[in-house]
Amino acid sequence: MRLIKEKTGIDFLSPSRRKIALVFSVLFVAVSFVSLYTRGLQFGIDFTGGVLLEVGYSQAANLERIRGELSAAGFEDAQVQRFGRDTDVLVRLPPQEDVSADEVRRELQATLAASGQDFELRRVEFVSAQVGSELAEKGALAMVVALLMIFVYVMIRFQWKFSAGAVAALAHDAIVTVGFFSVFGLPFDLTVVAAVLAVIGYSLNDTVVAFDRIRENFLSLRGVSAQDAMNVSINEMLARTLITGLTTLLVLIALLMLGGESIAPFSIALIVGIIVGTYSSIYTASATALALDVNPQDLIEPVKDPSLIDDLP
Repeated sequence: MRLIKEKTGIDFLSPSRRKIALVFSVLFVAVSFVSLYTRGLQFGIDFTGGVLLEVGYSQAANLERIRGELSAAGFEDAQVQRFGRDTDVLVRLPPQEDVSADEVRRELQATLAASGQDFELRRVEFVSAQVGSELAEKGALAMVVALLMIFVYVMIRFQWKFSAGAVAALAHDAIVTVGFFSVFGLPFDLTVVAAVLAVIGYSLNDTVVAFDRIRENFLSLRGVSAQDAMNVSINEMLARTLITGLTTLLVLIALLMLGGESIAPFSIALIVGIIVGTYSSIYTASATALALDVNPQDLIEPVKDPSLIDDLP
């Protein structure tokens, strides 16, 4: 037992720490849901539809003048904002009905040229409102299907109690990551959906590796409680978890700082998701399985032939 205590190291899953972690998790999820209900998400053009232009000027752009010229040209609902440097401007327009994309492009180019500043039209995107609605539905459906398939996979590989813990952790990660974008009013587009799905994959990998070690210790550490066996497993995997998370975060921080404004939401979603995912693989996945009273007997296949019981040593 002394050896077990030494190997246990940090007692991650003690009842008091699990209660504290549960309070934090419930708080984060509740804030996310409240923000999503009251504030919603700042959907990008991928979901709302409309026109998006990225314009680069030779000198610092005058946003008020650009807004005035667009309004005078009939684009009253245009949103004009800086896009990184003072010379970069992002223009968003709602869906333009009964007007072709080429006509909108020509009118916008003529309006922007009226400012007298040299500019470069770097990017123009047109998305209909119907396509945006379909993308929103498919993005949400992709997350639900991913969680269901993960539940089945983990249940087959381990046991349903582990599966419930894994899905609880992944749902926790996805909700908190999306809630973060709602709370801080960050733009939410298809790249963020891709990032959330990537977070689910990253967190699942971390959780499955931890569950593998837990299964090994369940079968090798005889006479040890499930809590102690899981604590030993988490401590044995702690160095790997931290090194993997920190090296990934270094890459994402560099991507956030150097990748430009267009890739920033993607980077932020992954950074938040990896931090939350590292926490949830310990305090949500493992704690949930422990709360469901997982034990070594759950991993032992039952003997189908009663006559074989007598032959067991």
